[in-house]
Amino acid sequence: MRPKANTEIKICGLSTREAVDAAIDAGADYFGLVHFEKSPRHVTLEQASALRDHAGDRIKTILLSVNAAPELTGKALEIVRPDVVQFHGNETPEWLRLVQQYSKAEIWKALGVKDAETLAKSARYNDAAHRLLFDAPAKALPGGTGTSFDWSLLADFDHKLPWGLAGGLTPANAGEAIAATGAKMVDTSSGVESAPGVKDVDKIQAFCQAVRDYDEA
Repeated sequence: MRPKANTEIKICGLSTREAVDAAIDAGADYFGLVHFEKSPRHVTLEQASALRDHAGDRIKTILLSVNAAPELTGKALEIVRPDVVQFHGNETPEWLRLVQQYSKAEIWKALGVKDAETLAKSARYNDAAHRLLFDAPAKALPGGTGTSFDWSLLADFDHKLPWGLAGGLTPANAGEAIAATGAKMVDTSSGVESAPGVKDVDKIQAFCQAVRDYDEA
């Protein structure tokens, strides 16, 4: 396993043991499992559980959910046992606070950043989530679209919660993105793929190395 970067790294949308091992070997801190049938990265709860077991305590497991019903959310948390559950839909702060009461997992909320007003509205999650994830605005899918947003919006924002940056991040622009935003955690999915939903081992390694290179510089 390569040494970890100072900036935390999440590789999202993994669906095979090989991809999980690649993320671990490259020094990533988190790997994401997408349970959303419309996504090309969708895994069943049984597949997610098996990948979580394969990873063990070598890396933290994140389960990504999009507007899931309460019954499905509870079932998913019970079967997968993730370290983090990431809500990537229109979930309300009230719902996130309720999940916190019944789960030991960290709660992350992803938000599509359209403008400064989006950032201002994120304050409503300050007592409902452990971390916010700023992503590109949703299109046909809520994430993993390979598009970014105006990073300058984050440059002077007064963050009240730990946060991460997502949306169109690749090995080529990871350092630039961290420099522009001051992000302490970066999240990539399509940026390390050879095709939608197909993770590329070399690109995973290159992304983690790019973050490490930025930190060292």
